[in-house]
Amino acid sequence: MKLSKFASALMLATGLTAAGSASAAYPDKTITMYVAYAAGGTTDVTARALAQSLEKQLGVPVAVENKGGGGGTVAATLLANQKPDGYTILVASTGVVAVRPLMMKVAYEPSDFTLLMKYSDYEGALVVRQDSPWKTIEEFTEYAEKNPGMTYASSGPHTQQQVGVETYAQCKNLTFKHVPQRGGSGSNTQLMGGHVDFIAGSGSHLPFVEQGEFRELLIFHKDARDPTKPNIPVMSDVGCPPSNPALGMIVMAPKGLPPEIAKTLEDALKKSSEEESFQNLLTKYNLPYSYKSADQLAADIPEESEWYRRYLSEQGVAVQN
Repeated sequence: MKLSKFASALMLATGLTAAGSASAAYPDKTITMYVAYAAGGTTDVTARALAQSLEKQLGVPVAVENKGGGGGTVAATLLANQKPDGYTILVASTGVVAVRPLMMKVAYEPSDFTLLMKYSDYEGALVVRQDSPWKTIEEFTEYAEKNPGMTYASSGPHTQQQVGVETYAQCKNLTFKHVPQRGGSGSNTQLMGGHVDFIAGSGSHLPFVEQGEFRELLIFHKDARDPTKPNIPVMSDVGCPPSNPALGMIVMAPKGLPPEIAKTLEDALKKSSEEESFQNLLTKYNLPYSYKSADQLAADIPEESEWYRRYLSEQGVAVQN
């Protein structure tokens, strides 16, 4: 999938070219919201809060169903096969359309979806238990140099956070053993139980940091230190080049969604994401509010795809055409 193909496919995915007409009664029944990852992770928590706000905006129930697996491809495949009537939507990572189709044969194309909005970016950090012997990233790196094969958990292979760990490892000539999970909550469980040495935090680790159970040693995907936690270094602070671009949390529907319904959903989702309760949840998880419209997403995602295409090729991964 070259840049031009992604760009053209995603232009179609905005819903501007969708055919059909919307029912004047839409919506008049329950909307199902798939979440592409396991319960308890950052995507799940924010999606459920978004669903509650969306119910108020649209006046109908929004039922959340977790459809984890395949780095989001299981849920994306399910969505691609639903009727484009506005009653099935999906919350997932931009990686579902920008990265996964590069890595594996998937049963969908980027043009199989109607993009609706992005509301946040994923946090990425190297995280250890509070009672670990490593208080700083320098101490951690020194130990890792002498003890190759330290274990870590992440949301899955080549996910944003796992790539962050591996780019750090390459920079410092370190070797780690990856223990992939189905989502951020699984990684947290692995670390809490002492089954791994550290995790590639995806945002759902932050409440455990606040509770004093976990400690962040390094933040990925940011060019400058977070002003809310100025003592946590970023890649440039440890002499490493920037890691991979941050992927976003997005909402999609099947392709062919009638423009009137797409507009109704886009407007309701934007208003829902602006509600104080939802904004407070993002603040709790230290997640940025980074709203982007369908058109903006269609322009941005191809750039993410190209970064990962280069990275995967350098890692020897057979990139899908």
